[in-house]
Amino acid sequence: MNMDRRRMLLLAGATLLTPTTASAAGQPLVTVYKDPSCACCGAWADHIAKAGFSTKIVEEPRMNAIKVRFGIPSALWSCHTAEVENFLLEGHVPATALIRLLAARPSARGIAVAGMPVGSPGMDVAGMEPETYDVMAFGSETPSLFMRFRRARPIPN
Repeated sequence: MNMDRRRMLLLAGATLLTPTTASAAGQPLVTVYKDPSCACCGAWADHIAKAGFSTKIVEEPRMNAIKVRFGIPSALWSCHTAEVENFLLEGHVPATALIRLLAARPSARGIAVAGMPVGSPGMDVAGMEPETYDVMAFGSETPSLFMRFRRARPIPN
Protein backbone atom coordinates (compact mmCIF):
# COMPACT_ATOMS: atom_id res chain seq x y z
CA MET A 1 0.00 0.00 0.00
CA ASN A 2 1.47 3.38 -0.94
CA MET A 3 1.93 6.13 1.64
CA ASP A 4 -0.77 8.47 0.26
CA ARG A 5 -3.44 5.75 0.36
CA ARG A 6 -2.40 4.71 3.88
CA ARG A 7 -2.56 8.33 5.08
CA MET A 8 -6.01 8.76 3.50
CA LEU A 9 -7.30 5.59 5.21
CA LEU A 10 -5.90 6.70 8.57
CA LEU A 11 -7.58 10.10 8.25
CA ALA A 12 -10.89 8.48 7.27
CA GLY A 13 -10.68 6.11 10.25
CA ALA A 14 -9.89 8.94 12.63
CA THR A 15 -12.91 10.86 11.35
CA LEU A 16 -15.17 7.89 12.02
CA LEU A 17 -13.83 7.51 15.55
CA THR A 18 -14.67 11.07 16.65
CA PRO A 19 -18.48 11.43 16.52
CA THR A 20 -18.61 13.28 19.85
CA THR A 21 -16.50 16.12 18.51
CA ALA A 22 -18.73 16.46 15.48
CA SER A 23 -21.98 16.39 17.46
CA ALA A 24 -20.66 18.77 20.12
CA ALA A 25 -20.10 21.41 17.45
CA GLY A 26 -23.88 21.83 17.06
CA GLN A 27 -24.70 22.03 20.78
CA PRO A 28 -24.19 25.08 23.00
CA LEU A 29 -21.37 25.31 25.53
CA VAL A 30 -22.20 24.28 29.11
CA THR A 31 -20.07 26.18 31.64
CA VAL A 32 -19.86 24.20 34.90
CA TYR A 33 -18.94 25.89 38.19
CA LYS A 34 -17.70 23.36 40.74
CA ASP A 35 -15.67 23.09 43.90
CA PRO A 36 -12.13 21.87 43.07
CA SER A 37 -12.48 18.91 45.45
CA CYS A 38 -15.82 17.60 44.12
CA ALA A 39 -15.51 14.43 42.00
CA CYS A 40 -19.22 13.91 41.31
CA CYS A 41 -19.37 17.28 39.54
CA GLY A 42 -16.77 16.09 37.04
CA ALA A 43 -18.73 12.88 36.52
CA TRP A 44 -21.85 14.97 35.80
CA ALA A 45 -19.91 17.09 33.27
CA ASP A 46 -18.78 13.84 31.58
CA HIS A 47 -22.46 12.78 31.34
CA ILE A 48 -23.32 16.09 29.65
CA ALA A 49 -20.34 15.77 27.27
CA LYS A 50 -21.39 12.24 26.30
CA ALA A 51 -24.74 13.72 25.24
CA GLY A 52 -22.88 15.86 22.71
CA PHE A 53 -22.40 19.11 24.62
CA SER A 54 -19.10 20.94 24.94
CA THR A 55 -18.24 21.67 28.56
CA LYS A 56 -16.01 24.19 30.26
CA ILE A 57 -15.11 23.58 33.91
CA VAL A 58 -14.59 26.58 36.20
CA GLU A 59 -13.19 25.57 39.59
CA GLU A 60 -14.70 27.79 42.25
CA PRO A 61 -14.04 27.24 45.96
CA ARG A 62 -16.85 29.69 46.92
CA MET A 63 -19.82 27.91 45.35
CA ASN A 64 -22.39 29.50 47.68
CA ALA A 65 -21.44 32.92 46.30
CA ILE A 66 -21.99 31.65 42.73
CA LYS A 67 -25.46 30.34 43.64
CA VAL A 68 -26.42 33.62 45.32
CA ARG A 69 -25.09 35.66 42.38
CA PHE A 70 -27.16 33.61 39.90
CA GLY A 71 -30.27 33.66 42.12
CA ILE A 72 -30.61 29.89 42.57
CA PRO A 73 -33.33 29.26 45.22
CA SER A 74 -31.56 27.88 48.30
CA ALA A 75 -34.05 24.99 48.59
CA LEU A 76 -32.74 23.72 45.22
CA TRP A 77 -29.00 24.01 45.90
CA SER A 78 -26.71 21.12 45.03
CA CYS A 79 -22.96 20.82 44.56
CA HIS A 80 -22.46 22.45 41.15
CA THR A 81 -24.07 25.13 39.00
CA ALA A 82 -23.95 25.44 35.21
CA GLU A 83 -24.83 28.02 32.57
CA VAL A 84 -26.00 27.16 29.07
CA GLU A 85 -27.20 29.90 26.76
CA ASN A 86 -29.60 31.98 28.92
CA PHE A 87 -30.44 29.15 31.31
CA LEU A 88 -29.04 27.91 34.62
CA LEU A 89 -28.66 24.30 35.71
CA GLU A 90 -28.30 23.37 39.36
CA GLY A 91 -27.12 19.96 40.45
CA HIS A 92 -27.27 16.58 38.76
CA VAL A 93 -29.68 17.47 35.93
CA PRO A 94 -29.85 14.67 33.32
CA ALA A 95 -28.86 15.53 29.75
CA THR A 96 -32.37 14.55 28.64
CA ALA A 97 -33.81 17.37 30.77
CA LEU A 98 -31.25 19.84 29.40
CA ILE A 99 -32.17 18.87 25.83
CA ARG A 100 -35.88 19.32 26.62
CA LEU A 101 -35.17 22.70 28.26
CA LEU A 102 -33.33 23.97 25.19
CA ALA A 103 -36.06 22.69 22.85
CA ALA A 104 -39.00 24.05 24.88
CA ARG A 105 -37.41 27.37 25.89
CA PRO A 106 -39.78 27.94 28.83
CA SER A 107 -39.92 31.25 30.68
CA ALA A 108 -38.06 29.59 33.59
CA ARG A 109 -34.62 30.90 34.54
CA GLY A 110 -33.35 27.33 34.85
CA ILE A 111 -33.83 23.78 36.10
CA ALA A 112 -32.46 22.04 39.17
CA VAL A 113 -32.07 18.70 40.91
CA ALA A 114 -31.92 19.54 44.62
CA GLY A 115 -29.36 17.74 46.76
CA MET A 116 -27.44 14.79 45.39
CA PRO A 117 -29.89 11.93 44.68
CA VAL A 118 -28.32 8.49 44.37
CA GLY A 119 -28.54 7.30 40.78
CA SER A 120 -28.69 10.76 39.20
CA PRO A 121 -25.95 11.48 36.61
CA GLY A 122 -22.62 11.55 38.44
CA MET A 123 -24.12 10.05 41.61
CA ASP A 124 -23.99 6.29 41.04
CA VAL A 125 -23.16 4.65 44.36
CA ALA A 126 -22.30 0.94 44.37
CA GLY A 127 -24.66 -1.12 46.49
CA MET A 128 -27.27 1.63 46.83
CA GLU A 129 -30.66 1.60 45.14
CA PRO A 130 -31.20 4.60 42.81
CA GLU A 131 -33.70 7.20 43.97
CA THR A 132 -36.57 8.70 42.00
CA TYR A 133 -35.92 12.44 41.80
CA ASP A 134 -37.48 15.57 40.38
CA VAL A 135 -36.07 18.18 38.04
CA MET A 136 -37.62 21.47 39.08
CA ALA A 137 -38.04 24.59 36.94
CA PHE A 138 -37.31 27.85 38.75
CA GLY A 139 -37.48 31.53 37.96
CA SER A 140 -39.77 34.35 39.01
CA GLU A 141 -42.47 31.98 40.29
CA THR A 142 -42.51 29.15 42.82
CA PRO A 143 -40.40 26.20 41.56
CA SER A 144 -42.48 23.68 39.61
CA LEU A 145 -42.00 20.13 38.38
CA PHE A 146 -40.25 20.04 35.00
CA MET A 147 -39.51 16.29 34.74
CA ARG A 148 -39.15 13.23 36.99
CA PHE A 149 -36.35 10.64 36.70
CA ARG A 150 -35.00 7.36 37.99
CA ARG A 151 -31.32 7.11 37.12
CA ALA A 152 -31.04 9.20 33.94
CA ARG A 153 -34.33 7.87 32.54
CA PRO A 154 -37.46 10.03 32.52
CA ILE A 155 -40.55 8.60 34.17
CA PRO A 156 -44.12 9.90 33.79
CA ASN A 157 -45.01 12.78 36.12
